[in-house]
Amino acid sequence: LRLGQLLLGAACWGTVAAHKYEGAAHFALFAAVLAWLLALAVTGLSLLGRWALVPLLGARWLLANAAQDLLLGAGLYAAAAGVMGHKAERHSYCNLPGYSQPCLYRAYLAAAACAALAAALHLLSGLYCLARRCRGHRDIV
Repeated sequence: LRLGQLLLGAACWGTVAAHKYEGAAHFALFAAVLAWLLALAVTGLSLLGRWALVPLLGARWLLANAAQDLLLGAGLYAAAAGVMGHKAERHSYCNLPGYSQPCLYRAYLAAAACAALAAALHLLSGLYCLARRCRGHRDIV
């Protein structure tokens, strides 16, 4: 799940950043990059087994992971998916056959799809962390 989160998150913000963006796409880019960096930090600390070094959260690492996945990861990616989906809908006219001008519809649609899938993976990961917490586990693995 974590690897999928990182790959889809990088695809999302890479897609947004690689094309012309304006208006609300700035927020979508900020949300995607912030969620990706947080997921990268959490994954790195979890893989290295260094979560005990994190002040205040180290003792509650599983709960902190669930909160990061459910509130920050899923929330930010869902917001980015909504913004990019709205932008794709606004540019759907240029998807018609015979339209010869540059069109950002496919880029916005791809970014919305990547963000929605990343939000779903964060939701699954957060629910998994909560399930492990309810069973009395203290770590992710």
